[in-house]
Amino acid sequence: MLKLRSPVKSAGQSSNTEQAVTLPFSWTASSAGDAYVRIRNIYALVQKGHTLKQAAEVAAGKAPKLIEQHDWPGALERFKQQKLSHGTAIKPETWQTKYVPVLTEAVGQLTSRKPPTTPEDLIDECIRKWEPGSRSRQERARNLAQFLRYCVSRERLTAIWQPPADLKDAIGRKPASAISQKSNAITDQQILNLLASFPDDEAGGRWADVIRLMSELGLRPVELLHLSVRTDPKTKTPYWWCSYEKRSGGGVTKPRRLWPLPLVDAAPLGELDRPGDVAVEWNLLARWQARLIELPALRSGNGAADSIATYLSRRAGWKSLKEQVESQDERLTCYSFRHSYSVRGHQRGIDNGSMALAMGHSIEVHCRSYPWATEAGAEAAFAKASSTLKSPGAALETPG
Repeated sequence: MLKLRSPVKSAGQSSNTEQAVTLPFSWTASSAGDAYVRIRNIYALVQKGHTLKQAAEVAAGKAPKLIEQHDWPGALERFKQQKLSHGTAIKPETWQTKYVPVLTEAVGQLTSRKPPTTPEDLIDECIRKWEPGSRSRQERARNLAQFLRYCVSRERLTAIWQPPADLKDAIGRKPASAISQKSNAITDQQILNLLASFPDDEAGGRWADVIRLMSELGLRPVELLHLSVRTDPKTKTPYWWCSYEKRSGGGVTKPRRLWPLPLVDAAPLGELDRPGDVAVEWNLLARWQARLIELPALRSGNGAADSIATYLSRRAGWKSLKEQVESQDERLTCYSFRHSYSVRGHQRGIDNGSMALAMGHSIEVHCRSYPWATEAGAEAAFAKASSTLKSPGAALETPG
């Protein structure tokens, strides 16, 4: 039998104690090729952080053993403190909604009688319930990978638990038949008709103000929980302010001033100068200052969107509007009010940079999320350029 020794320390070992494993190959010429391939594979695995014994087991098609007696629950608690208090700290509600579900399941798997034995298997097991290629699955995979990297770097877990740098295989891709989850904008008149269908009672009035605020200010549902009014120190003019900070792969969005875009009743968008066009006046800012707006209970995090979606799903007006939108192969969600704000702004000639600033994201994200922004801007720019040119005939008639 062939005996292999490791005279150097592998990652995760506390000393330079020599390790040895016996390989199932005889000292014969006929076994030399297979033995050489096995030794090369073992060497590559050791370089990646496996111990010699683990590398030999993996190369032989066996799963490596988990690190013994690791305090996974304690590691999770320490990782929580790291995420909440250090680096680009996240908010408690983000931890609760984005991290807790997948990490709790991961710790449960790791402390079970038959735990996963590789980071790839652990990630696959913990994100399987979410649709391949979905945003939720992507977030869960990345957050679990963060936890494993923390355990390797801060908890002194063996490097075998270093997650793969590329998570594409784990996240997967949506099937070609999958329906896009993006929602579409709706017209001002559709929004007004929906509001008119709400019950004329105290609860209906509260939910109507939710829709009014999202529509006129272009808010994300969660931003209703971060809304306030400030006063310009020079002009003494009150204005809307949103303190929400969204953390994403593109960075952190800053708190921002909000710019109302009133809806128009029974007139095409972008034609406010036409006789008979009427901008709807809800007096939202004045009513807010007078404490006359009392929003319904909205849970933090994604719960705000869920709460709004739940209420709307019970309204006959919403069901009717949804059927109308879906008949045009489009999708209606509570984000449609925010999208409508974007359309309204561009149809009124507001540039991409100003709209992006008002909506709380970068120009790149704005143009990617709202293709009509780029299309409308290009159309207006070329129309303006063409309007400055004279026709050949006109040029000939010009004296001198």
